[in-house]
Amino acid sequence: MELSQELRRQLGILINRQGSVAYVIVGDEKGLLIPELKDYPLGRKRLRGLRLIHTHLKNEPLSEDDLTDLKLLRLDLIAALTAPAGSQRVSVQLAHLSSAPSGITQLAPQPFDRLVGYGSDEIASLEKELERAVKLQTQAKEGQEQAILISVRAAGERREVEDSLAELQELARTAGVMVLDSFIQLPRKLNPRTLMGEGKLQEVVIRALQRGASLLIFDQELTPAQVRAISAMTELKVLDRSQLILDIFARRATSLDGKVQVELAQLKYLLPRLTGRGTQMSRLMGGIGGRGPGETKLETDRRRIRDRITALERELEELSRGREQRRSRRVKAGVPIISIVGYTNAGKSTLLNALTKSEVFTENLLFATLDTSSRRLRLPRDREVIITDTVGFIRSLPKSLMGAFKATLEELRDADLLLHLVDASNPRFEDQIRQVRAILEELELDTIPELVVFNKTDQLEPLKKKDTVAYLRVKQAQMRYKAISISAVQRPTLQPLLEELKRRFWPEAD
Repeated sequence: MELSQELRRQLGILINRQGSVAYVIVGDEKGLLIPELKDYPLGRKRLRGLRLIHTHLKNEPLSEDDLTDLKLLRLDLIAALTAPAGSQRVSVQLAHLSSAPSGITQLAPQPFDRLVGYGSDEIASLEKELERAVKLQTQAKEGQEQAILISVRAAGERREVEDSLAELQELARTAGVMVLDSFIQLPRKLNPRTLMGEGKLQEVVIRALQRGASLLIFDQELTPAQVRAISAMTELKVLDRSQLILDIFARRATSLDGKVQVELAQLKYLLPRLTGRGTQMSRLMGGIGGRGPGETKLETDRRRIRDRITALERELEELSRGREQRRSRRVKAGVPIISIVGYTNAGKSTLLNALTKSEVFTENLLFATLDTSSRRLRLPRDREVIITDTVGFIRSLPKSLMGAFKATLEELRDADLLLHLVDASNPRFEDQIRQVRAILEELELDTIPELVVFNKTDQLEPLKKKDTVAYLRVKQAQMRYKAISISAVQRPTLQPLLEELKRRFWPEAD
């Protein structure tokens, strides 16, 4: 304290749990600048293992900056030493993280020579207490990642933002992530460095500490610089919507086509982000966002990754030629081709199974199936059509993924009819219709005849009792789109659809 007053500078030391001084910090009259603590990474620990003891020159208590450092850096403890001018009596004020709603416990100033406790044993007990508090709040499975969802948008209605965030939550569930909390911020202007304001980011970090989250998932696509900045500030793994979708695709791809396309999309997405090994690419983290190309590819140099991208693009061209030959044979056969399109989880694979009595994999998850499946559908009087199921669409589909899957979506070009399947039970079904049509237009497929089919009508009767207005909105939309209503899990409801297909392709048979 004497040296600090003599120099008119704040001085500080960071002490580890073994009692050794890890860092000595010399600041100015107003504050300290804590260095990057590379030798004491957080990983999945609740606390860092360092205590900061520093001086205040104006006999002031712990400042907001002190408490911010405590929260963001997850220090074991922060202590401020003060002494009135000309006095030898040194006081100390302590603060540490806790399971309290504020996330911090501050103690009243006390004489330094009477300070007891808060050694390594007490800090270890505090960390266990924080761990217990986290486990009581969550019921995560062993090894399951836990995340906080974040949406930051400068423009747009809050309802639209909430809908998009609800969809992000479904994507997280599909990826096997437990969502602990969500944050929405609608600032007048986006922060170019961290997207959201630093005050809100601090709030997110405190909540992550309290709830035990190790992952932040943003609903917006982040630039490589933003990912690095947010990771450096929070020391949490950071993903955006695009990377989460890519991870789901990496899990779900089973065919050679699908695997090649997913790996190609992931490498193109990751290439500009390979500027260093930050928290978002840490060997210690693993899990969501680290699938597909894998860690070894992430850490190779750019030249080797570009070589791999070139090889995958050649492989994709060869696979595309094989698909082209199969499509040519189908076109020559003169059999009508019907492609089922629609928003993800609308029930496309379930409908394909119901119509053709096949066993394409289905599950109540987004992107349950990625690979194109084609089956023959027999209609009365020995009529036949080929019916194809394609990958589901979704808003903000990553451009890298769209480019990679164009080869697969070429199957749609030969379709004589697009069955646009809509989940009628989803409150956002009209927005989903617009999203699907926008993607079809981008792929230059909007000139192919379209038949809108409202699926999951078995769930409308409960909706009628619960929300009559929503039920009537579905019915009005059905008339507006001239849609056929079905339930893919109830075969008798498919008869009007089969009749309409027969009428469209063989009108003379009526």
